[in-house]
Amino acid sequence: MTTRGKTTTATTTPGWVSFVGSGPGDPDLLTVRAAELLRTADVVVTEAPEHVTLVRTVLGLAEPVEGEEPVGPEVVDGGFGEDGQPLTHAARAKVVVKQAKRGLRVVRLMTGDPFLYASGPEEAQACAKACIGFEIVPGVSSVSAVPAYAGIPLTTKDHREVAVVTCGEKVDWSQYADDRTLVLLSAVGQIGEISKALVAAGRSPQTPVAMTRVGTTTGQSTVCSTLADIAADARAARMAPPAIIVVGEVVDLRETLSWFETKPLFGWRVLVPRTKDQAGVLSARARGYGAVPEEVPTISVEPPRNPLQMDKAVRGLVEGRYEWIAFTSVNAVKAVREKFEEYGLDARAFSGLKIAAVGDKTAQAIAAWGLRADLVPTGEQSAAGLLEVWPEYDEVLDPINRVFLPRADIATENLVAGLIDLGWECDDVTAYRTVRATPPPAPVRDAIKTGKFDAVVFTSSSTVRNLVGIAGKPHPSTVIAVIGPQTAKTAEEHGLRVDVMAPKPDVEVLVDALADFGASRRAAMLEAGQPVTRPSERKPSARRTKASSR
Repeated sequence: MTTRGKTTTATTTPGWVSFVGSGPGDPDLLTVRAAELLRTADVVVTEAPEHVTLVRTVLGLAEPVEGEEPVGPEVVDGGFGEDGQPLTHAARAKVVVKQAKRGLRVVRLMTGDPFLYASGPEEAQACAKACIGFEIVPGVSSVSAVPAYAGIPLTTKDHREVAVVTCGEKVDWSQYADDRTLVLLSAVGQIGEISKALVAAGRSPQTPVAMTRVGTTTGQSTVCSTLADIAADARAARMAPPAIIVVGEVVDLRETLSWFETKPLFGWRVLVPRTKDQAGVLSARARGYGAVPEEVPTISVEPPRNPLQMDKAVRGLVEGRYEWIAFTSVNAVKAVREKFEEYGLDARAFSGLKIAAVGDKTAQAIAAWGLRADLVPTGEQSAAGLLEVWPEYDEVLDPINRVFLPRADIATENLVAGLIDLGWECDDVTAYRTVRATPPPAPVRDAIKTGKFDAVVFTSSSTVRNLVGIAGKPHPSTVIAVIGPQTAKTAEEHGLRVDVMAPKPDVEVLVDALADFGASRRAAMLEAGQPVTRPSERKPSARRTKASSR
């Protein structure tokens, strides 16, 4: 078995099984203990397809590449057998025991909570019978989490009782004729018959009902109705399992307590064309606003073809050849730091050297190295902004008149020219190359061109050029968000209309600006009495021609 790039062989030592609740769907609801066990597991036995993605997310693993050695724990499908048929509880228990008998640390990943409406008890009993040690790690149950994400409390000061019912053929609904809150599981296909039975038992036909499908995920949707109408309303909304149904007066509180589905970018499919290793912060912030970010690498950062120029510049830095070093990107900081590590140098080599950073993010990357930037633009965070605050060369105050400028191979010459005008000599050195990535899969290219993405977030001019080059222009219905004026100019040169521009060049600020746009758009629809839809759901003909009209 392959685990984390190492070969693990079976031993005679008994294994250990951790029955871990994965929660209702939102990866952020996974417990700290669950995440710790996943990181140390040899084998993970899943029960749902989304668990594979969950494991990769928790461990920070990239998508597996064909031909490369797998990294991470071995993942065993506990949902279906080799014949493609769903496994029974007993059959799944045999799979778990078999893995544990190999002397391995097994995580049995279970939807929701292992001991609440799950097969955990049966599988744990099988481990006990086989003399295999086990532990139970509770998870957030969909019984409480899904209504909470729908803005529906299960109890209030006026409604203190709640009953949870797993629906089947032999439920005596007459015992639920009172005004208790009901949480119904596995009831989507029977909701018509259940509603009639509850009304026949004495509940009012106007009793509020809410049905929430795929709760706690960005695909969540909720239908609010009554016992009299829920069957028809659910059919009209094409509701399908998995879904949680809440019956009772508490459903009315959703009107004021709905917080998840009202996020400004809820359900928006947002394209993030960035270098793969830099997309994390942007995507995480977008998810916080309810978006579904989809990262498409458009740029690969690689070392320069000829490293000699960089080697010479780093030697000159150590020997005191420069008065200043100017970093114009996080990648430039990374490239110099890697070269330092290659030579066995550390931050002490910067002693006596003045450091400039083009913006706050670059300054933070410098600070992470244990250094402090002496110069950061106070206004526009760009090469132009850096030149505005850069001092002129002074023969008396500046013993050395040379600047080390490690940059990308495609960087513009404006900064170099500006420094020369200020009296400085400049060693403009290629520290890294930006290479256009391979085109994304055909379904992604089709989604870009046909408007299936609600927004695309451009963080540099090169991401604009490269995305258009490898995948084509985004559809006119797609909201275009850019990080600054130069990126906006490049987007417009490629025939794209800019809807959102960040007030300062920072990826988090850019996502905040997109969220503000989404919130304003949502408010306008509600004020006009229109249903709230995403940009991808609008007909192209309805798209207005000016950004200011959105």
